Amino acid sequence: MASRGAQGLVLQRDDHRGQTVLTFTAADVAYLTGDAGRAALGEVAGYPLTDRLADVAAIRRRFGERTTVLIETTLLRRKAAAKLAGLTDVSEWLFTDEALQQATAAPVARHRATRLAGADVHDATCSVGTELAALRNSTAFVMGSDLDPVRLAMARNNVADVPVCRADALRPVSRDTVVLIDPARRSGGRRRFDPRAYTPPLDEVLDVYRDRATVIKCAPGIDFDSVRGLGFDGEIEVTSAGGSVREACLWSAPLGTPGVGRRASLLDRGEQITDADPDDCPAGPPGRWIVDPDGAVVRAGLVRHYGARHGLWQLDPDIAYLTGDELPPGLRGFEVLDELPLREKVLRQALSRHDCGPLEILVRGVDVDPDALRRRLRPAGALPISLVITRIGAGPSERTVAFLCRASAATAEHGYAGGDGAGAVPQREE
Repeated sequence: MASRGAQGLVLQRDDHRGQTVLTFTAADVAYLTGDAGRAALGEVAGYPLTDRLADVAAIRRRFGERTTVLIETTLLRRKAAAKLAGLTDVSEWLFTDEALQQATAAPVARHRATRLAGADVHDATCSVGTELAALRNSTAFVMGSDLDPVRLAMARNNVADVPVCRADALRPVSRDTVVLIDPARRSGGRRRFDPRAYTPPLDEVLDVYRDRATVIKCAPGIDFDSVRGLGFDGEIEVTSAGGSVREACLWSAPLGTPGVGRRASLLDRGEQITDADPDDCPAGPPGRWIVDPDGAVVRAGLVRHYGARHGLWQLDPDIAYLTGDELPPGLRGFEVLDELPLREKVLRQALSRHDCGPLEILVRGVDVDPDALRRRLRPAGALPISLVITRIGAGPSERTVAFLCRASAATAEHGYAGGDGAGAVPQREE
């Protein structure tokens, strides 16, 4: 439901998050980029906006009907400062809430720009200019276009040194460039999972640019088979950063590495694994350590390749846990202290013996709710313990096992969060 506020501002109810968000207009952008708006934003930036009622009242007395757009812009800049840290100075940038949600995080944008170094690039869905800010420092030439006039006006403010124009991504306006497309995957605050429901639809994008070098950003959970079914024959890259899977990216055949269909890029470690790497990773009994691979590795289906690289083996050929007698340097791991059946009385006694206090529960391949189980086990000790619960074997030999573990220092330092009861991978789309 939408309502119209002062100066034509549209206040849109976001039912997904239960919040009211502001839809900016061209008039808002004109004001914010003028001398009066810039001066007002500089003044509002001095308010902490923690005591919202008092601060809003003070700002309203000073700026009247401009208050909403000034406060929203200030808050969005503060959010963007963390998300885009190291990419650009956003202290004078303009955003919409949805554009900032979809903006590529700085490490991922820099990584993509590095892969495109030296190329001529056209960002055909440039939005407010986040990708342009990363590309302008590494490419031979970069330009942007977008169909949304408000976001385009914001981009002109944000990356004034990059040429931008208004154009439909499905009607090409450049030649001999790599085309970068980031289809919108949200509508009314809700994510759309069918790639044909993207804006623009992925199937139409692939058809229009069938013979062009393209880079297409997608949601990390996109179905790879459905992408192949649409005729895509290039490289699918899954990228993680900050402990989360951030995105999947489709690199058309001219831009990918020959022989590579899937790639996992682990930006926190500066490591990449592809399906062209060796995958000699057998299944075997648990070693001293259990490793839950980076989510990008799991999502890209490269667990065996990851294990082979690091001298590990699988607990089960169908489960994404790896194990070994030595923990490779810098990898997250869980040192096995005990192997137990999944019986709550037995687990409770074992946790008590180990003086368990903070309890982390990781689950793959078993229908267990970690939060509910933690409440029932009621650990009351002092030491941090991890439970790794998984299925091993199949058919008559199948069994459910709980490994009582001590997390490695690297795991604790990275604030690791493992798979859930459905064996899912922690993901965050940016």
